[in-house]
Amino acid sequence: MKEKASPINIIWFSIILISIVSAVWLGKTGELTLALFDESKSAVMLAIGLIGSMAFWLGMMKVLEEAGALKMLAKTVAPVMSKLFPEIPKNHPAIGAIVMNMSANMLGMGNAATPFGINAMQELDKLNGKKGRATNAMCLFLAINTSSVTLLPLGVITIRASAGAKDPASILIPSLLATIVSTTVAIVMTKLMQRTTPDCAIAEAFSETEEKPEEKDVVKTTLKQKIVAAVFVLAVLSGMVYQIVTADKSDLSFTEVVKTVSNWLIPVIITVIILFGYLRNVKIYETLCIGAKDGFNTAIKIIPFMVAIFAAVGMFKASGAMEIMINLLSPVTSLVGMPAEALPMALMRPLSGSGAFGMMSSIVEKDPNSFLSYLVSVMQGSTETTFYVLALYFGSVSIKNSRHALPAALCADFAGIMAAVAFCHLFW
Repeated sequence: MKEKASPINIIWFSIILISIVSAVWLGKTGELTLALFDESKSAVMLAIGLIGSMAFWLGMMKVLEEAGALKMLAKTVAPVMSKLFPEIPKNHPAIGAIVMNMSANMLGMGNAATPFGINAMQELDKLNGKKGRATNAMCLFLAINTSSVTLLPLGVITIRASAGAKDPASILIPSLLATIVSTTVAIVMTKLMQRTTPDCAIAEAFSETEEKPEEKDVVKTTLKQKIVAAVFVLAVLSGMVYQIVTADKSDLSFTEVVKTVSNWLIPVIITVIILFGYLRNVKIYETLCIGAKDGFNTAIKIIPFMVAIFAAVGMFKASGAMEIMINLLSPVTSLVGMPAEALPMALMRPLSGSGAFGMMSSIVEKDPNSFLSYLVSVMQGSTETTFYVLALYFGSVSIKNSRHALPAALCADFAGIMAAVAFCHLFW
């Protein structure tokens, strides 16, 4: 029996056709053609730009895996993760990768979150009994990823601060609350939708007691290793204390403190990973290179999927179809307290991260202390680029049938936008 087309297939097909019809009627076929080629090129350039980051962070993940850190992490969060992802065997490496991805997203570390997420998707695909078709665990992970709880929307705060907003960090609480709402909706909708289609069978048996023959030797740490690690940690901590002591106290605003802490996150995480691997007798350099090779191959694999999504989104914007949609929806959105000027941002956010960021920046620059500026900042900080994430993560494991992942993620996007409007009115 032939399998039904997945939601992403139907939506992509519809976007292309609507864009072409709109361009023909509005006389924008030239703009549509130009957007098609430009966005396709942008997708390839973005994928190539991801190679370095993905190679490095997947190398770091390989170090953690060899050191046994992912298994330890999986055991620690097993009670919670077993409720969310009952399909994943206990202590499977996917659990640790998922937790790393979620943690990086919460802290606003997008460059690290993406490779962690791709690694998690690859681990989940090892359990996939029907390659090319998303499992329940994959759908839930993607939906949570596109609506992830955000503790630190640093990029948005920085834009607001540079534009002269009186309180640039005031979006923290409404953004946090909006993402809690969107994540809750993502989980609930995914769980409800997965009942309509059967899950794939588990492809491989995973034994939680399975160990590598040499794993018992890994835990032996010499006195020399402990001294080296202690000296390194002391040097890093001393440098951080020195920076705090010598900092200019006259400009010690909340925004500057947040920015400083954020700048420390990546070096601290790298330090922890490398030292943990060193103390567990992992060959850091060789292991990292093996993981980096996987990152390079993954970045090449996702190019076709990203080209398809970017081309469709570019055509939709250039054809004038988005303007028509905005005009049709404006009377409805005004009823729920959303200014008409914020609607383009709400529609753009799931489609294009850079486009939405550009819209937000433009609005904030014009009037940083207005309600509109406040609202679009919270929208930017509390939602994700759903189509990009779907193309990136599912493309990394060649998933063509996304099942209910996209509808669940879009429901979460809608809930996040509505929650952003409600909380902005509450806190303004």
